[in-house]
Amino acid sequence: MKEIKKNHRLYMPGLDGIRALAVLAVISYHLNWGWASGGFLGVSVFFVLSGYLITDMLIEERKNKQRIDLKRFWIRRIRRLLPAMVTMIIAIAVYLAVTNIPRLFSIQGDIWSALTYTSNWYNIFHHISYFESFGPPSPLGHLWSLAIEEQFYLIWPLLVIGLSRFFNPTRGKFVLLTLAGAILSFVAMVLLYEPGTDPSRVYYGTDTRAFGLLIGASLAFIWPSSKLVDPNLRKHRFWIDMTGVIGLLVVIYMFMRTGEYDPSLYTGGMLILSLVSSFVIAAAASPSSLVSKILGWKALRWIGKRSYSIYLWHYPVIVITNPTSPTTDTSYFLLMIQLALSIGLAAWSYSFIETPFRTGDWSIWSKIVKLQLNGMTKQHPFKFLVRTVPLVILMLICVSNIMNLSIFSSQSLTRLAGTASPAGQSPELTSDVLTTTPDVNQLPGLTSPVPTSTPIGKNSLATTSPAPTASPKAENSTARTSPVPTVPKAENPAILTSPAPTVSPKAENSIASTSSAPVNASGANNPVLLTQSVTAIGDSVMLGAAPVLEKMIPGITVDGKVSRQLSQAPDMIKQFKADNTLGRIVIIHLGTNGPFTSEQLDILIEMIGENHKIILINTRVPKKWEYVVNGTLTSVSRGHANVKLVDWYSFSANKPDWFVSDGVHLTVKGAEAYSKLILDAVNAMSKLDPKK
Repeated sequence: MKEIKKNHRLYMPGLDGIRALAVLAVISYHLNWGWASGGFLGVSVFFVLSGYLITDMLIEERKNKQRIDLKRFWIRRIRRLLPAMVTMIIAIAVYLAVTNIPRLFSIQGDIWSALTYTSNWYNIFHHISYFESFGPPSPLGHLWSLAIEEQFYLIWPLLVIGLSRFFNPTRGKFVLLTLAGAILSFVAMVLLYEPGTDPSRVYYGTDTRAFGLLIGASLAFIWPSSKLVDPNLRKHRFWIDMTGVIGLLVVIYMFMRTGEYDPSLYTGGMLILSLVSSFVIAAAASPSSLVSKILGWKALRWIGKRSYSIYLWHYPVIVITNPTSPTTDTSYFLLMIQLALSIGLAAWSYSFIETPFRTGDWSIWSKIVKLQLNGMTKQHPFKFLVRTVPLVILMLICVSNIMNLSIFSSQSLTRLAGTASPAGQSPELTSDVLTTTPDVNQLPGLTSPVPTSTPIGKNSLATTSPAPTASPKAENSTARTSPVPTVPKAENPAILTSPAPTVSPKAENSIASTSSAPVNASGANNPVLLTQSVTAIGDSVMLGAAPVLEKMIPGITVDGKVSRQLSQAPDMIKQFKADNTLGRIVIIHLGTNGPFTSEQLDILIEMIGENHKIILINTRVPKKWEYVVNGTLTSVSRGHANVKLVDWYSFSANKPDWFVSDGVHLTVKGAEAYSKLILDAVNAMSKLDPKK
């Protein structure tokens, strides 16, 4: 392949091919294409490549000039990265100023952290998850990786200069020190990672992701571009090709088969990916290698050169154009539109923003200005007005919306920002969700009166009925016990008169209701005689349905909390047991807010005890962890005789009227169906011996 000199450095077309593969993997992941479950690892490949190229640049400069010009280096980085990003941010801000001012306020933290290249730490300190956020996400949520790279560009040259005073940067000691730094970073990832919890902390952290950049830097010391034209390298072409091809296959395999919740990814997987990526980079950088020729394909080079702009634009395009309701499927037509917009805007940014700022060549802009001026002088005045007036009106709309912001009081701004999603997240409960007790007496099928409830705190519920003694207290939580009505004595009170639900044929230890029709909780059609106490622990889905649950299952204790994770449940069980208030039947519905491991669930079940009957409810949440949670619940429930699984996921399929716009929380009709399903499960479990 022909070697091209650019800025006195060897142009390596194979590296553009690597950029193309990495950015295409990231786009595929963000488009939720099933075959690219590990596409987010494209960022890891970018880290290794950036570490290699930046360090190689520093080595070459020190070799040729006997010094590193820090000012010149940082200015070049700013000219290369900042203009395109600022242009994208301005475009998004203007769009939101016209269409959705509250959302613009919700991302103001993202804007400032992006401009200061601190997005990753902003997300960490504000607990903004990369994997577990209820939509709509921030259109700037992808800029965390650029923050890590810019922090590396700021600190790494200083370290290279400092270490160069003690070591020759081409010698083995320097390489060992760099690899030692990579090992420390990887160890930090392993130590900070908590299996079964949201991995965003280790995913975002500069400290836990630096090993990818440092592995790339180590490669630059071992495999500098200045040596790639050495004719002796041809003697080793077989080994270069073999390691490069194997590494490329491993990278592609991890793009396709890795999941973001796979614990092995954070305990060695990312390290392996970074190492094999360095093999691919070494092979792709060699002009005569097979990998260089494959990745140097013209189409890949075109994408690779524009990969930075593609990365900048694709995510906001996807976020803004995705359906507002998660229950609405994304059509293939929309996917094509998203791809076309992403690549089109990136191509424009590359030609009109990136290249002029990077090279200082503004000829493309001068040509456009000349064409426009010539065109305006030749246009009929009416045509000129038709073409320009709409643009002026659009600008006025933008300006007027922005100016209107200044007349709001600070209190209004705070309230407005509070109703919007905080930088990449949205409140788990929306106004459509049953966050406070509805008038249950007006629900169809529910005829007997129940005590009214009044909110006692943020997202909390309390009833005027007697509360359980010393139930676990938590903010955003409700622990409520509905009164048990007086019922006639039965000859055999263990036998419930309501029909038992049929067992779902899909899985052993699974319970599914046979009907989604509203149930008459007054006892007229489906009388319930609780001979065993019931405790229900859940998140905001159960919190919203609590009034209906209490109506259908008199005497039940419901403890729901916004954003609750399964990792919080063991402490609750301990408190319930300490207060002697844990029911004989325990219902667990957790997993809406993130995954957990089989080990965590097993520990929780053992903590509840074999003398209790346990009902697990799987989840319906249009997020990537849904299949992880439901798979874990299915596998664990089969291993315990006292555990049954309620298949809410299948039961609620194709029922959009059961959910509000987020596709997770329940409408009144959904709360009825959800409670009916749990009622049937309680009836069935009441008849079972937990030890059999």
